[in-house]
Amino acid sequence: MIRIRGLRKSFGGHRVLDGIDFEVQPSQVVVVIGPSGSGKSTFLRCCNGLEQPEGGRIEICGQTLVDEGRPLAEAGLNALRQEVGMVFQSFNLFPHLSVLHNVTLGPRKLRNLSRAEAETRARALLEKVGLAHKADAMPASLSGGQKQRVAIARALAMEPRVMLFDEPTSALDPELVGEVLQVMKLLASEGMTMLVVTHEMGFAREVADEVVVMDGGGIVEAGPPETIFRNPSQERTRSFLQAVLSRA
Repeated sequence: MIRIRGLRKSFGGHRVLDGIDFEVQPSQVVVVIGPSGSGKSTFLRCCNGLEQPEGGRIEICGQTLVDEGRPLAEAGLNALRQEVGMVFQSFNLFPHLSVLHNVTLGPRKLRNLSRAEAETRARALLEKVGLAHKADAMPASLSGGQKQRVAIARALAMEPRVMLFDEPTSALDPELVGEVLQVMKLLASEGMTMLVVTHEMGFAREVADEVVVMDGGGIVEAGPPETIFRNPSQERTRSFLQAVLSRA
């Protein structure tokens, strides 16, 4: 579903991604972990064209997004983004629109659904994320966890083939993290292809098919969660996990 070869990205003179090779299979849940500044979010943003790498190749859903720094044309990029949903850490809901309107806007404008069709889909998705009763609420009245669940419903309303999550719980109070992770676990159980950047080690252990450890703009190691968490092969992985898990 996602194939990346030799991905390179710099900001100014600082190399942020240094030759990433990576694959995600259909229905696979891949969780990316690593210290802050390791390039995780930049890597994820390259996967839907929010960041433009200067080298390497990215293929998603059978289309070439980037080939040696040459990006997909704007029309093709917009079409591809309809196949690749993204959930950000800062929610990015439209504050002047109701929850229902936030979720129906994309399908109506980009998928050309009728208002009735879009609302039927939106209400079903809000039911899935436990927020059917908040359809008419405004974002300002919601908790952080509720906003993030609306953001997930909004992404799902476009019927994507892949979902990207960029630290979706990092802006939440600790007691609200669980409600968002529960929705993500449901999506994983339903076979959604997911690429997740997170600091939630428990989620990675429980849900991931593969855990990828990044540091210094590269992949340190990758493998099933039982291997990464119980018997990592690299000292950098061991030191990172020791530091993170000791704070848990």
